Amino acid sequence: MKILVTGGAGYIGSHMVKLLVETGAAVSVIDDLSTGHADAVRGAQLVQGDIADIPSTANLLKKRGIEAVVHFAGASQVAESVANPAKYQARNVDASLALLEAMRHAGVARIVFSSSAAVYGDPQRVPIDEAHPTQPVNPYGASKLAVERKLAECSAAYGLCAVSLRYFNAAGADGGLGERHEPETHLIPLVLKSALRRTPISVYGTDYPTRDGTCVRDYVHVADLCSAHLLALERMEKGHDCFNLGNGAGFTVMEVIEAARRVTGRRIEMRLSERRAGDPPALVADAAKARRVLGWQPQRSSLERIVADAWQFEQVSSAR
Repeated sequence: MKILVTGGAGYIGSHMVKLLVETGAAVSVIDDLSTGHADAVRGAQLVQGDIADIPSTANLLKKRGIEAVVHFAGASQVAESVANPAKYQARNVDASLALLEAMRHAGVARIVFSSSAAVYGDPQRVPIDEAHPTQPVNPYGASKLAVERKLAECSAAYGLCAVSLRYFNAAGADGGLGERHEPETHLIPLVLKSALRRTPISVYGTDYPTRDGTCVRDYVHVADLCSAHLLALERMEKGHDCFNLGNGAGFTVMEVIEAARRVTGRRIEMRLSERRAGDPPALVADAAKARRVLGWQPQRSSLERIVADAWQFEQVSSAR
């Protein structure tokens, strides 16, 4: 199959490119490289461009004979979305609509969309299944939900085959690829950077109603996320469907730090701080639908494995 990966130079996108290439797909990547890294694109043709440019994207789709799109391109920081909501409207919503229009012009009718658990907002129940109300509490989550709704509308209007995959917390690394965000906001790489630099890691809130007072989050290995995208590509039908991707088991901030101590063999100091506004006590996925419908079975679900893979990448990355 000939696949276009948007945002394929980013963290999850580059892992997806790696998997697709390994399966024998002919992969093209479009990325503006604003946050991605050209050297993370391996075995695929990279075009530096903007999916918001409809004629250019449509031409790329036609020229490469693209049969399906895996759509990762977009901005993904919650705090930034609150400070600059217009950017998230433009980068996530408007650019995605432009991509869908380019696909329509080029006759491409299959898309897998990188969505987020942020579409749910503050959880009314845990674990969270796909029937949970979607009430995002920040512009980032609202932008993801807006794209999902457009996918549903385009599916009804144009016969599009679309799948939205709602990630919980992507983590880990694989094959020399890993997280290279600037600034870094994800807990696991932050803890590992603290281990490398021997600096304290900030813990925001120790009085939550959880087993040790710190927030609980559901971490899913990036390689397992990518396997779900591959299954979605293989099994998609006309219409739009949504699937949660998570392990269904949450880990506290303290448990992540303890796992990092075991993996690295290093002392990691903590700086205890007040709660951050908007951090719910627990976010855990019910991913039974993905297992049942897609046949998805995470292979690297242990926290120890996720942290160990991320640690291997951090050590190599820091030595560059």
